[in-house]
Amino acid sequence: MKSLPYFCRGEVVRGFGRGSKELGIPTANFPACVVEHLPADISTGIYYGWACVGNGDLHKMVMSIGWNPYYKNTKKSMETHVIHKFKEDFYGETLSVVMVGYIRPERSYDSLEALIAAINDDISEAKVQLERPEHLKLCDDNFFTGHSASSSTASSPPPSASPTFINGH
Repeated sequence: MKSLPYFCRGEVVRGFGRGSKELGIPTANFPACVVEHLPADISTGIYYGWACVGNGDLHKMVMSIGWNPYYKNTKKSMETHVIHKFKEDFYGETLSVVMVGYIRPERSYDSLEALIAAINDDISEAKVQLERPEHLKLCDDNFFTGHSASSSTASSPPPSASPTFINGH
């Protein structure tokens, strides 16, 4: 995919409510306006990369883009699992991500247990891939460091007022 790495930022919104409750794998969801601006060559499936919530630390992540065939969704979504234990929900915060690699296409599963096992395999794969030097160097990208400085100023609009679609910044 020629659009990778792909940088994007947006407000965390409520999703379907299944990540934490049913799967035990919480996700942060982007609003529809961020999903709608994905480049055409970013197909549905599972991606890995880096994520930052607000002005916080950078963490590894996996992201599902698509319709979640197991649940037969009719609305395309971008659901990010930040590989970190947060103390509380962060709805309304700004989520900044860089998608750096593709793991697999989305698919349906015969059981909830099989879906959970696949997600855990994706998380393990992301952890390994993100240790590659070419992926580690993205941790210092000005997309993350520049956002921290600008979002702490009083003149920055709230995240919901200006979703950001960035690539090749």
